[in-house]
Amino acid sequence: MSTPPPTSGTATSGTTTSGTATEHAAEAAARPDGDLSGDPSTTGLEGVELTDSPFSDFLGFELLLEDDDRELLGRVRAFMNREVEPVINEHWTRGEFPHELVQGIADLGIAGLAYDAPGCPARGALVDGLVAMELSRVDPSIGTFMGVHGGLAMGSIALCGSPEQQQRWLPAMARLELIGAFGLTEPETGSAISQGLSTTARRDGDAWVLNGEKKWIGNASFADLVVVWARDEDDGQVKGFVVEKDTEGMTFDVQRDKIALRVVQNAEIHLRDVRVPEENRLQEAHSFHDTSQVLRVTRMGVAWQAAGCARGAYEHALRYTKAREQFGRPIASFQMVQDLLVKMLSNVTASTAMNVRASQLQVAGLLRDEHASLCKVHSTVRMRETVGWAREVLGGNGILLEHHVGRFVADAEAIYSYEGTREINTLIVGRAITGESAFV
Repeated sequence: MSTPPPTSGTATSGTTTSGTATEHAAEAAARPDGDLSGDPSTTGLEGVELTDSPFSDFLGFELLLEDDDRELLGRVRAFMNREVEPVINEHWTRGEFPHELVQGIADLGIAGLAYDAPGCPARGALVDGLVAMELSRVDPSIGTFMGVHGGLAMGSIALCGSPEQQQRWLPAMARLELIGAFGLTEPETGSAISQGLSTTARRDGDAWVLNGEKKWIGNASFADLVVVWARDEDDGQVKGFVVEKDTEGMTFDVQRDKIALRVVQNAEIHLRDVRVPEENRLQEAHSFHDTSQVLRVTRMGVAWQAAGCARGAYEHALRYTKAREQFGRPIASFQMVQDLLVKMLSNVTASTAMNVRASQLQVAGLLRDEHASLCKVHSTVRMRETVGWAREVLGGNGILLEHHVGRFVADAEAIYSYEGTREINTLIVGRAITGESAFV
């Protein structure tokens, strides 16, 4: 038996649509996806077996999904195994994006999964998170591509755009007919972007003029739409603008020689008197607080990506230990190898569990910044441990791309830092639990 769908009083975008937060919490606790205790009849798990879940989903978190959502996850898994894994090392080595795979990804219908907005699948945060983990389980770069497009870019429009803007862009973005990018980080400002954003926007009649620089912008060089965040020269507030491809004055320099997420096409964006019509200003983005709504949701996406990166490394390591023989027997039979495998599985399982619960809070409209930050801190730290242990299990073979683990080791370094460093996210959680801000 599958779990029932969320009630109409919950929102998949992280905000409530009706009812109080207390009512939503009560609804979440009453639903099978919010109650993980008791017998199968109260958890929605009757009629299924743990063997119905992949071997690396040790506690069967996928079984919390409805049947059609599990079917979607299975299709994503099959596509990633069949189409992506056989070719991704070559693209990683060359530092090139596999554009030929975009149509296949589009056919999966996974862009904007968490958002209840025009054209979006509206499957909810838990499905969105598990899909993000599934993508990154095979390749964190593909997970990042979708996180930028379906999370940051589509999320900006879904959460900060007017109904007309949502209708204008989101359906085509959900079909990947339009690819999105998200321009916030700047060359001289990363963690301090909320206060130090220097890209400017000046109103000029029925248009805005943008000037500034952006850095580390995934998808930017081939995106059809770039969401650019800039500070209004008039009131000093941060506002969002959708800049369309080939707009005069917007140029790109693709960043080369990365050692992580080499498939992702990061670029520096140069904005020189770029004119954007007022109709392309995100109508519900009035300050950095509105930008933070998007970051809160996508930070959860990065926590899921980290769990996926760790899970992929663990799966490859486990397979390797069963096939690799030393001293006349598979190394999987060695005590010290089993110790590392269990540590890896524990990290993957714990990160998944934390992310599942936070996604349930998101569905109920109860997710706060500190929740997403805690998940991001925990999942990325445990990811770093796990990929290191996976590389250790493989010995010298761990640095060969043919065994995949080396790619996860390298990619983990980028996931560890973006969407808020460990230190920044730690201070967000610390402020929440102590009531004292330790930010400089």
